[in-house]
Amino acid sequence: MTAPDPRIRRHFALGWVLVAISALFGLGLEAMHGLKLGAYLDLDVATRRHMWTLAHAHGTLLGVLQIAFAATLRGVPALADGRAGPRAGRLLGVASVLMPAGFFLGGLWFYAGDPGPGVLLVPVGGVALIAAVVVVALACR
Repeated sequence: MTAPDPRIRRHFALGWVLVAISALFGLGLEAMHGLKLGAYLDLDVATRRHMWTLAHAHGTLLGVLQIAFAATLRGVPALADGRAGPRAGRLLGVASVLMPAGFFLGGLWFYAGDPGPGVLLVPVGGVALIAAVVVVALACR
């Protein structure tokens, strides 16, 4: 049996790490909810609750997408052998960091119900995600 491609291992590892971090973060959100912490549940911090819920959800989804991408690299030779695979991998990596981080930072500091400036990372991550998905879809044709 040959050793797996390091890119495949890297995406599997990143995916599982993202899922683990997101699960821990979700448990923290549940704990704050269960303990009825005002810093999370009061009406004046609804923006924080919303942003952090989005950070948790996007982190989990992007972790699963990393795992799916690693599996796709194994099964689609055009993606694994050409330039499309590394390009899609980098784009997916950027999205996997920027989107959850942007939502988290947007809820960490917020102003008058509006997310903080950290949320500006989210659209950049979103564009990277869409680009990665398009690259993968085209390679799978």
